[in-house]
Amino acid sequence: MAGRNMVIAQSGGPSAVINASLAGAISRAMASEEIDRIYGAVNGLQGFLERRLIDITEQIRSTDDLDLLIHTPSHALGTARYKLPAGQPAVFDDVLAILQEYNAGYFFFIGGNDSMDSISRLAAYFKEKGSDIKAVGIPKTIDNDLAVTDHSPGFGSAAKFVAMVTAEVHLDTIVYPIPAVTILEIMGRNAGWLTAASALARRSGIAAPHLIYLPEVDFDPDAFIADVAALLETEKQIVIAISEGIRLADGSYIAETGAAEDMFGHKTLGGAATALEAMIKREIKLDKLKIRAIQLSTLQRSAAHIASATDQAEAFQCGYRAVEAALKGISGVMISIQRASNDPYLVYYQESPLVGIANVEQKVPLEWITPDGKDVTQEAIDYLLPLIRGEATERMSEGLPVFFRFDWSKLVTP
Repeated sequence: MAGRNMVIAQSGGPSAVINASLAGAISRAMASEEIDRIYGAVNGLQGFLERRLIDITEQIRSTDDLDLLIHTPSHALGTARYKLPAGQPAVFDDVLAILQEYNAGYFFFIGGNDSMDSISRLAAYFKEKGSDIKAVGIPKTIDNDLAVTDHSPGFGSAAKFVAMVTAEVHLDTIVYPIPAVTILEIMGRNAGWLTAASALARRSGIAAPHLIYLPEVDFDPDAFIADVAALLETEKQIVIAISEGIRLADGSYIAETGAAEDMFGHKTLGGAATALEAMIKREIKLDKLKIRAIQLSTLQRSAAHIASATDQAEAFQCGYRAVEAALKGISGVMISIQRASNDPYLVYYQESPLVGIANVEQKVPLEWITPDGKDVTQEAIDYLLPLIRGEATERMSEGLPVFFRFDWSKLVTP
């Protein structure tokens, strides 16, 4: 298969290390005699179907460029939330036709759960049509909800940011003499991994977060108010960490207000902390009580200034090994990370079938949540801690980071 090209795309939400995976794939492809050109699809599958491809081989000119790409957050190739339509084989025909136009023998997709569903369906389609194009998934999600893999690239850096912010917010709060409740709303629709990571803030020698609420456990408003009121009798300033997806026993989200759904059927969330702020104001009548709701929102996704070196290194390896798998003739898999031990922290990489990953959510194990449903156990801490270790220092100039940028205007034709 000498002289074949490869196409790579990114999808879903940003992370601090998604480009490390891209760099890993580029690095391995450039070292291969079997891959000629490396094409990048601008804005994921949507851009690919619109034939918006750039020649990465021409734009990565040195190891310095590659290193700068590794330390650049968010999608260097852009992204789009595009769902492959069911029952429309013409779209799948178009994907295959475009890959053939560009003489591509390899297709890689970096993304989360929905992205793995797309690459899984494409791999099956290629096989059905007798095509020898290899399709491999590269994991990425700050939510850490991809199945089969122990954890996903992007999560460790976001977890580190969440822990750091929790500690800093607590230190900001305790300098005042008045009682205060601060509610941190952290990303996580159905899986509370990032919110659980707020517990790591306690390793800085602080008490926060005082309460942690994850979507894996039903949220009880009455118990919540009772817990806050009880804490205020002994603690002057309280920090509470909640997932954006916390929900009531009937399954409805605390923040659900008839919000629109995206094309994947996910409701747009946001506002859970504000809802709890209003609840506290209504139910707890304490003189001079200051209540503040903080949404970390997109800040937690691309915080490369506090990225985990462990996360970055593993992201690179996932991209590198995805290309190695395809070169071995393997298709329809995702590179997963498997943990061998916590102390010392050791992992290995595996080629895991996409059929067992797509559309399956990995949630925080219930045994890692305390019986009262408002904290996490030591086992959760032991799992989380190795993922945030090390500092992935950005390239700086005059006190500000320097990032790599592809020129998306230089589109190429077959």
